Amino acid sequence: MTIAYITHSTCSLHEMGEGHPEAPARLAAIGDELLSSGLEFALRRYDAPAATREQLQRVHDRAFVDRLFALSPADGLYWLDPDTAMNPHTLEAAVHAAGAVVQAVDLVLGGQAECAFCAVRPPGHHAGRAAAGGFCFFNNVAVGAAHALVEHGLERLAIVDFDVHHGNGTEEIFCDEPRVLFCSAFQHPFYPHSDAVAPTSQVLKTPLDAGAGSRTFRERIRGEWLEPLAAFRPQLLLISAGFDGHWQDEVADLNLNERDYAWLTRKLREIAQRHAGGRVVSVLEGGYALPALARSVAAHLQAMLH
Repeated sequence: MTIAYITHSTCSLHEMGEGHPEAPARLAAIGDELLSSGLEFALRRYDAPAATREQLQRVHDRAFVDRLFALSPADGLYWLDPDTAMNPHTLEAAVHAAGAVVQAVDLVLGGQAECAFCAVRPPGHHAGRAAAGGFCFFNNVAVGAAHALVEHGLERLAIVDFDVHHGNGTEEIFCDEPRVLFCSAFQHPFYPHSDAVAPTSQVLKTPLDAGAGSRTFRERIRGEWLEPLAAFRPQLLLISAGFDGHWQDEVADLNLNERDYAWLTRKLREIAQRHAGGRVVSVLEGGYALPALARSVAAHLQAMLH
């Protein structure tokens, strides 16, 4: 089995200034690790297309999309918030990052690949219907999920988010959508300081204390996610794959390691094999300690293969 690996050159041109953790070196580190580990030979590479306005506006307000297009600077940086800036390449990178997930959904649901990984930046899961922030502009995984619902007619899909930060944008977009089950594990209280109480039956939140570690992480996931996910019987499983909970990543304190990400990936893959024909689309979110990020992505992809 090969994994569709989708990226685009502009994803390495988006920069938010020297010292910013969400940097082009993230993708370079992943690429180097895949080559040195031999995983490169299990991948089929694709260049991501640009998402269309129609695809973006299924999950974002038209005025918000228009505003981001209008704010794209000709030079320098335009700051949307203290952490999130656009350079002259950001808009194109963001549109291709969202388009990567659309392409991944088409490949997986069209039978051309069983699994896909979107190695894209900027990330997306903090982007809501009308708000960017947290390094995010368009909600990549949400754009792909909406495409699966509208163009492929799926009746049930699950989005699993294991970034150390709560996927508040994805939750906002889909919290009232009965065809989508959203599961999010995250450090709490922590950015974006989202409420830890699940507002609907379609949202499973697993807030974790700082220092939770591998045992607590696995126990909570096993006890809170696996049975509801299996009962939901998703026809497609999408993953917001954030690796910033790793113990070497200084942005947070969950104390996870790459074996935890491999374990969770295997559990999700088992659910996908039982209910979704094995179909999994994974999308890169966070992860800023470069060696840890690279090893974690490799472990995630290795677990997808088995």
